Amino acid sequence: MSDAPAEPADPGEGATRAAPGDLGALRAAPVDLGALRAPDLIAAKRDGGEIDERALRWLIEGYTTGGTVSEAQMAAFLMAGLCRGFSDAEAAALTRVLVGSGETMSVAHLPGPVVDKHSTGGVADGTTLLVAPLVAAAGATLVKLSGRGLGHTGGTLDKLESVPGLRTALTPDEVQAIAAEVGCVVAAQSSRLVPADGALYALRDVTATVPDPALIASSVMSKKIAGGAPTLVLDVKAGAGAFLPSVAAARDLAQRCVAIGRAHDRQVTALVTDMDQPLGGAVGNALEVAECVALLSGPPRGRLAAVALELASHVVAMGRAQAEPDAPAIAAVRAELTRRWADGEVRERLRALLAAQGGDAAVVDDPAAVLPTAPVRRPVPAPHAGVVQRVGARAIGETAARLGAGRVRADAAIDPAVGVQVHAAVGDAVRAGEPLAEVHARTEDAAQAAVAALGEAITVGAEAVEAPPVVHAVVG
Repeated sequence: MSDAPAEPADPGEGATRAAPGDLGALRAAPVDLGALRAPDLIAAKRDGGEIDERALRWLIEGYTTGGTVSEAQMAAFLMAGLCRGFSDAEAAALTRVLVGSGETMSVAHLPGPVVDKHSTGGVADGTTLLVAPLVAAAGATLVKLSGRGLGHTGGTLDKLESVPGLRTALTPDEVQAIAAEVGCVVAAQSSRLVPADGALYALRDVTATVPDPALIASSVMSKKIAGGAPTLVLDVKAGAGAFLPSVAAARDLAQRCVAIGRAHDRQVTALVTDMDQPLGGAVGNALEVAECVALLSGPPRGRLAAVALELASHVVAMGRAQAEPDAPAIAAVRAELTRRWADGEVRERLRALLAAQGGDAAVVDDPAAVLPTAPVRRPVPAPHAGVVQRVGARAIGETAARLGAGRVRADAAIDPAVGVQVHAAVGDAVRAGEPLAEVHARTEDAAQAAVAALGEAITVGAEAVEAPPVVHAVVG
């Protein structure tokens, strides 16, 4: 399951939350580790104490495998931490405990610099389908363990599985073989990697304790560290369509993740990117695959391509710098990747990836002939002439999910054909009646409901509006 954080909640009057690196309030009540008891650790955290790694390991192992810590006690500890805050040291220690609960993949034998990429989730975010072949075309190797969509955000595995025959449930041997052959692989996360994180996240999900930056960071980074890649780029989304609505909150999470990665001898850079409007034009699984294929058929263009190019440029530059002290800087790597993209190298690498995972690689030549399509399509017309003021990412993602492109439970089925094609972006001038979007639906009733919802999600006004930047900040 992806760790999908919400905006950190106000801890409430009288509560204190330590800022990253500020441990003063968290050392007010040191813990006696002589005889560990769950109630004592709960009380210590409730009173602002800092819990060390040995105690955290005892607590989590007691909950996940030992049976000595009850669900109620673990939930109480998480809530105490949410209200009082976890320190950077606690986040790093928790990450080590989570990584140690399972296996760690070995990537030392794979060719080239081995890298990874992670996104905190968004709408029309098909960057992995572009970053993976980009990295491979540049001679690096990307081993990516991805998740499925939940709620209004899409999942990379769901998108890939809209290609007939494609498999993401790969064995560790298959993951290693495809990575060595193609230079990239995108697979489902193994249950043998950080199993404690899965148990802890499930509890956080039902106890409203997801939105703590330290808990989010340790969950994200434990999976990445267990994945084995020494170099990682993070795409931390900020905006109305992200789980972190503010740039400040996204930057805080990025800083924590980078600090944890460095503490585990990983090279990590995080980009804080915009999610106030959908990143790409397609929202829906097969639609997003088709969009990525179309983007790779020419030079990079648009917001989705820009973010993918930045992510790939940073992670390739970092990976090369580990082996070559005089490796080219990011600007030179970006120029190289832009050329490889325009020359068709990246497109062919995507073809190889899809084929290696059992998919019909003809999708790269003619997506419409291979991918599933929805039987009902309806436009969303502009109500009047003007300038697009808002393209509500969350509302559009939720509309696509209601059509069947997403799920509200991890075990729910999805319809790969349905979704929304967004034609308008913030700042665009439009004419009355011009299509702002197009609905791809299974039934007429579903299409009409989606058209109405999208009419509210995309607003047109008289004032000129400047489009937001795609990258707000680079951390690390």
